[in-house]
Amino acid sequence: MNEFSNAIKVTASGLHAQATRLRHLSENIANADTPGYQRKTVAFEAVRASAGEPTTVSTGPVLLDPTDGERIFEPGHPLADESGFYEGSNVNLLIEMADSREAQRTYEANLKMFEQTKEMSRGLYDLLRR
Repeated sequence: MNEFSNAIKVTASGLHAQATRLRHLSENIANADTPGYQRKTVAFEAVRASAGEPTTVSTGPVLLDPTDGERIFEPGHPLADESGFYEGSNVNLLIEMADSREAQRTYEANLKMFEQTKEMSRGLYDLLRR
């Protein structure tokens, strides 16, 4: 049964990591029109476990994308400088949507593995009870 619990731990860590990634991507998309907003990124880190335990994944610290935001010309905007420009966000919606699709598909793949492992474990348990 230990191999099944290890598989569950690995897929659960993948689910959690992708859910965190999706949350930050949705925050980026929601703030794409917020002046001065900086895009958030998150990296994954392998978590080495003790002997006999599987290596899982977790998210590292949330980082802000250092690229400059788009300079927008709108002289009447309250944040505009003396030349009529203000800094918009540095969120590229095309990149955010592509990353969201990738994270969603990876989440779904982890969920499928989780469900299949659970079913295999249940089938083995039923077989051993007979």
